[in-house]
Amino acid sequence: MTEPEEAADTRTALIEVPDGQVVLNPLWGPQDAHRRLLERRLDVRLRSRDNRITVTGSATRTPFAVRAIEQIISLIRGGAPLFLQDLEQAIQLMESNGDVKLDTLHGKAVFTTFDRRGIAPKSPNQKAYVEALASHDLVFAVGPAGTGKTYLAMAAAVAALRNKEIERIVLTRPAVEAGERLGFLPGSLVEKVNPYLRPLYDALFDFMGMEQAGKLIENGTIEVAPLAFMRGRTLNKAFVILDEAQNTTPEQMKMFLTRLGHGSHAVVTGDVTQIDLPKNQLSGLSHAVRLLAHLEEIACIRLTRVDVVRHPLVRAIVQAYEDAEESL
Repeated sequence: MTEPEEAADTRTALIEVPDGQVVLNPLWGPQDAHRRLLERRLDVRLRSRDNRITVTGSATRTPFAVRAIEQIISLIRGGAPLFLQDLEQAIQLMESNGDVKLDTLHGKAVFTTFDRRGIAPKSPNQKAYVEALASHDLVFAVGPAGTGKTYLAMAAAVAALRNKEIERIVLTRPAVEAGERLGFLPGSLVEKVNPYLRPLYDALFDFMGMEQAGKLIENGTIEVAPLAFMRGRTLNKAFVILDEAQNTTPEQMKMFLTRLGHGSHAVVTGDVTQIDLPKNQLSGLSHAVRLLAHLEEIACIRLTRVDVVRHPLVRAIVQAYEDAEESL
């Protein structure tokens, strides 16, 4: 990198790209969509000619932009697919942690979906979560929507079943009434609670396909049930996921955690900012984390808006609500 002299309040830097269009095409994206996003988020102007990228901006933003672009180029050379949301998250990560190395996060896929898409952690917290799933029998994952809490837990469960580390998967959620009462919904009890369990089915189908998942649900290898159905049971050689755990009571949480038997793993996920319990009711998730997080055998992973991997707008929405709550 060489740095021609510029006016005192601006700075220009050159990034050499020996592999030219092999890197520049995915870096700039279709119709230059990636380049426009990079310019807006990095607050610099980007131009390319021959095998060079020219970065022009303020004396503070230009060096940061150069580091960000060089790391993104490293991802491209490593074969990582690049989408707009990946660029958004990469910049967000570097802004929150200047020492982060993107290529250590976007490395080899740790899980594979039904259609052979590789799934790898995209932030340090997600990486810690994946490592905790592999090394602990009980993991709490607490964080806002879109951070991959349930998705990565489902991926670990399916991988464990494929590797014959467990014999079945049990997926459960509390059927908390959020605006509608169960009694007014049509159908049997199972049909009434199915809407609450839909996100679990969606993640399951992503990793196994609808046909295979349907067969495993039919023969009992995979069970999807409301939390109330867990009472009185002992779950051996199972991977159990309790989703939306912020809507459990402490009594329900204790009941769930004491269901674990030999050779079982449990993951408890939830967002403590989205509690649908009555206002005077303590959340079982908040209570359990305070009570148990100090135990070495238990991992507690806290995800934040930086870890959001959905549409970039989701991160902005989470930020807006957090700002509003802090101002109260």
